[in-house]
Amino acid sequence: MSRTVYVNGDYLPEEEARVSIFDRAFLMSDGVYEVTSVLGGKLIDFGGHLKRLARSLSELEIRNPLSDEDWLAIHRDLVAKNAIIDGLVYLQVTRGAPGDRDFVWPDPETCPPTVVLFTQNKPGMADSPAARVGMKVISIEDIRWGRRDIKTVQLLYPSMGKMMAKKAGCDDAWLVEDGAVTEGTSNNAYIVKGNQIITRQLSNDILHGITRAAVLRFAREAQMEVVERPFTIAEAQAADEAFITSASAFVMPVVEIDGAALGAGTPGPVTARLREIYLDEMRKAAI
Repeated sequence: MSRTVYVNGDYLPEEEARVSIFDRAFLMSDGVYEVTSVLGGKLIDFGGHLKRLARSLSELEIRNPLSDEDWLAIHRDLVAKNAIIDGLVYLQVTRGAPGDRDFVWPDPETCPPTVVLFTQNKPGMADSPAARVGMKVISIEDIRWGRRDIKTVQLLYPSMGKMMAKKAGCDDAWLVEDGAVTEGTSNNAYIVKGNQIITRQLSNDILHGITRAAVLRFAREAQMEVVERPFTIAEAQAADEAFITSASAFVMPVVEIDGAALGAGTPGPVTARLREIYLDEMRKAAI
């Protein structure tokens, strides 16, 4: 059955959706995106995603084409039209299609942004078997551009990193720069040592994760100690636990790093508790 998607104001069957070959996301990776999870037919942490969308657009000097109310209405329409109970809503805003290729940005008054949204159906997403067995990760050099805090569609190297991990028989890669872990290919990275949850501090070096912000808030509310600083792969391998967070994985345990098992090689209690708290609180606040 065909999905209904949204393209520049129209709801269309996915087979009929079209974007210009001159769109700058296609030619220049000149666009940003967000992914919002849906649980029980409701949007998870939607306000956080809208706030980050506005920041990403502002950093690239792309006009935000819709109001918060319009964004919410489109998301809810797509969830309803596609009967999504558990899944994802992907949105992408590009600088538009000026009609020809040029490195110089087009005039925003004559070249409106391109807006695309679609859903992905993920039944039982919150009950992923991976959360019970944990992930295996490898480490790779972080050679991305310097503005990782902007959620752009420039995702070639993260995709390459995922493939490196798959070829190594693992699930993901952690990126390392100047000896310290920055983040995962599509997630934020954490270790647990003693009573401390350790994760890299916010900067241009990492994405300002929406799930990250919520999980750290819930951890502090649960009287867990959070330390925001860089950590090395060696430190991670010696940790009691490790995990990642993202909008689609929520809180996911990491049980092996570059072939070294963490502890017993099974998900730890801190990670399990954080996942439980996050899902419980996000379901309560979903809209």
